[in-house]
Amino acid sequence: MACTLLAGCSKNIEEEILLSRAASMQLGTDLKSTLVKSLTSKGPVSAIEVCNIDAIQISNTISQKNNLKVGRTSLKIRNPANKPDAWETKQLAWFSSQLESGADIKSLEAHEVVKENNEDIFRYMKAIPMQEPCMLCHGKTIAPAISEKIQKLYPQDQATDYEVGEIRGAFTLEINL
Repeated sequence: MACTLLAGCSKNIEEEILLSRAASMQLGTDLKSTLVKSLTSKGPVSAIEVCNIDAIQISNTISQKNNLKVGRTSLKIRNPANKPDAWETKQLAWFSSQLESGADIKSLEAHEVVKENNEDIFRYMKAIPMQEPCMLCHGKTIAPAISEKIQKLYPQDQATDYEVGEIRGAFTLEINL
């Protein structure tokens, strides 16, 4: 999706795209690595805390390092703090329509310059494909001990019943221009 000229795109829009791709890849890599390490050493019930606690710390570190705001969102949220805003909801719906049309999930990304509070903000999203390690907590069949821990941490959880290859959500970034 191309940059929309609401208030004029930055001359460095390609740099913003590259930075966004790198930051979202870093978040995905760091989160998955931390999650797999916890799954291996402590088991799936303890690993839930990676997404509950460590994901926030990882996101904050990447955000501060790159002078941007990075996080995760989904149409089926687990953590209410990750609820998508209107722009993110629109992109997630677009990702879903593209996937249904046969697009490669790994290619699904969107970016746009928007005006917020009289400031130009570069917005970026990259689809997160559902992967095998995530099935323990987000799949159709979840072990009782895992389900109990999820309900304790997230009583309004909606983030289940996924299959590998579906869109789990998206990395979302904002950069002040």
